[in-house]
Amino acid sequence: MPNASPKDLLRRFAVPLLALLLGGCSTLDYYAHLGQGQWQLLQARQPVEQLLEAPTTDPDLARRLTLSQQARDFASARLHLPENRSYRLYADLKRPFVVWNVFATPEFSLDPELHCFPIAGCVAYRGYYQQGRARGAAALLRQQGLDTYIGGVEAYSTLGWFDDPLLNTMLRWNDERFIAVIFHELAHQQYYLPDDTAFNESFATFVEREGLRQWHASRGEKPPATDDRQRQQFIELVLASRERLRQLYASDLPEADMRIAKQAEFERLRRDYRAMRQREWGGQGRYDAWIDSPLNNAKLLPFGLYDQWVPAFAALFERAQRNWPAFYAAVAALGRLPADERLSELQGLLQKSQN
Repeated sequence: MPNASPKDLLRRFAVPLLALLLGGCSTLDYYAHLGQGQWQLLQARQPVEQLLEAPTTDPDLARRLTLSQQARDFASARLHLPENRSYRLYADLKRPFVVWNVFATPEFSLDPELHCFPIAGCVAYRGYYQQGRARGAAALLRQQGLDTYIGGVEAYSTLGWFDDPLLNTMLRWNDERFIAVIFHELAHQQYYLPDDTAFNESFATFVEREGLRQWHASRGEKPPATDDRQRQQFIELVLASRERLRQLYASDLPEADMRIAKQAEFERLRRDYRAMRQREWGGQGRYDAWIDSPLNNAKLLPFGLYDQWVPAFAALFERAQRNWPAFYAAVAALGRLPADERLSELQGLLQKSQN
């Protein structure tokens, strides 16, 4: 995602609600709260066209909604993404996030606690419409000795089961990101592979980026100048720290020593970040708040998932002669392969993209 922050990396790890409601591994209270939250969201929706016609609509909101409908038209007409009522509606939830996702890992592991549901498959988080519920769930997990992290989410996809609205929580983004998320979430409606988050997010991220490039070209605009170097360097720094932690957890150190070494690694990550900020970024870094807040395994989970296979999907798009329907068919064919064959194909495409 353009200029994504760590919070941005978390924001689309959202809960496909119908899939969760069909699951059978949680409490009735949790499902009741999900049903109520989704119902409230559906009840808050208003057709965008009505808001644009209303004289009382805030002018800035009207401008953003007008832009969203232009992007929505482009998504279906030019990117061949689903044509439905998603993002033709708007809902003001009067809160900063639509859901709060809780991530958890064991104390000495980077493997997430998975939650498996029909349709969506297994995901590395559990979503809550109420921040208090998310905090309570995280507290219970910490009592079990798990590392936890709560990430606020501004938008999510129900994978086409409902007409997903534009949300007030999305309006904090600039125009570029606002359009990008429409393309990204519609890509999830176009194709979604249960149990493979990196595949799904890399696919949707490629559609988002190529869609934005074509969107600007269609309007005779140059894409906004963005410098992803800082973001990429930060992600690489976190991934290097994660790999060192993985090696630590695979060692035979006694737990007490491993606990000390774990905290030492997080301090090293902070030191490396500050050194890089000074050396590479002129002392200015947009990840200061993230690095200065408490660090644990769960907080590292999302890094790399959005970008891992983006070059592979770019190569697949070229193989499909930049034809969107042919590309989507090729993506679906990849998704039908057994996991090991799919991984091999993606690695081959990735290597081709680097040549």
